[in-house]
Amino acid sequence: MSAVIVYNGGGSEILGAVSIKKAITMLYRGVAYIKVESEDGRFGPYPIPHSIELIKYIFPKWKYQRRIIHYSRKGVLERDGYICAYCHGYANTIDHVVPKCNGGTSDWLNTVACCRPCNTRKAGRTPQEASMTLLNRPVAPA
Repeated sequence: MSAVIVYNGGGSEILGAVSIKKAITMLYRGVAYIKVESEDGRFGPYPIPHSIELIKYIFPKWKYQRRIIHYSRKGVLERDGYICAYCHGYANTIDHVVPKCNGGTSDWLNTVACCRPCNTRKAGRTPQEASMTLLNRPVAPA
């Protein structure tokens, strides 16, 4: 037996599995008790558990939180695969679709990966004003 099942306080929710050594440590510290004992023998003064239950109920963060992907320059480049949104060349910078000087924001829906020549050509204008076609629409990553 290599893993011990860990139940949340209350007994119905499985939190995961831990090694026998970690389970014995939890028993020694008094944060858990043996729910189902294994027939494999003993680990020092403790019987080897098949499953343990925590004394107190804990609220697992992973269950209630959504992972938020924060906006960053590197994130935009990786989202677009380092491909320019205007010419499909190698992108090494980002471009604001609606320029910041015109009230554009720095977020996922207003920035795209762009190469330096296209970024210089577009300057402080929108793609329509610069007569450039935006080949990839910006999206927020899921």
